Amino acid sequence: MSEQEITFEEAIKDLEEVVRKLEDGTVSLDESLQLFEKGVELARLCRAKLDQFEAKIEILLERNGESVTEPFAQKETE
Repeated sequence: MSEQEITFEEAIKDLEEVVRKLEDGTVSLDESLQLFEKGVELARLCRAKLDQFEAKIEILLERNGESVTEPFAQKETE
């Protein structure tokens, strides 16, 4: 499966597995480095996918011909 085909959820699951193995401390130094590199790639992939999702959401929030960017967090009521 290429990086283009992997879903956000699959990338997060793989990243969690990488972190688990690194935290476990039972892998060799060489394998730790390989896992770290894979983790960095997965984190970048997740960030890129989140950026794409955010761009789509901003398009959907377009109002009166102007693009409106709103925070994802729910606003607190006073």
